[in-house]
Amino acid sequence: MKITFLGHSCFSIEINEMTILIDPFISGNALAAHIDLSNLKADFILLTHAHQDHVLDVEVIAERTKAVIVSNYEIAMYYGAKDLNVNALNHGGTFNTDNFSAKYVNAIHTSSF
Repeated sequence: MKITFLGHSCFSIEINEMTILIDPFISGNALAAHIDLSNLKADFILLTHAHQDHVLDVEVIAERTKAVIVSNYEIAMYYGAKDLNVNALNHGGTFNTDNFSAKYVNAIHTSSF
């Protein structure tokens, strides 16, 4: 497994030849100016909440990579309405693949949507 910090709240996790991107905020982050969005890989995009500094680059990355966006129901439905691949979770739910699982836990934070 390789974990790369991409700035602010964004991480890339490579595991078993699969890439998980968490909270992609690159283009609006001056500290991530060296990162080229067109080179980022993503099979799955995990979103913690919908503040701009966590979701700014979701659409452009998901459209290019066809990544599955995994988040809470409201956020997943927002991106699903844009014809992007989504998987919705409720608090306490778990998203499972053959290579990893992610549990959606409660965080006391607003979501913006």
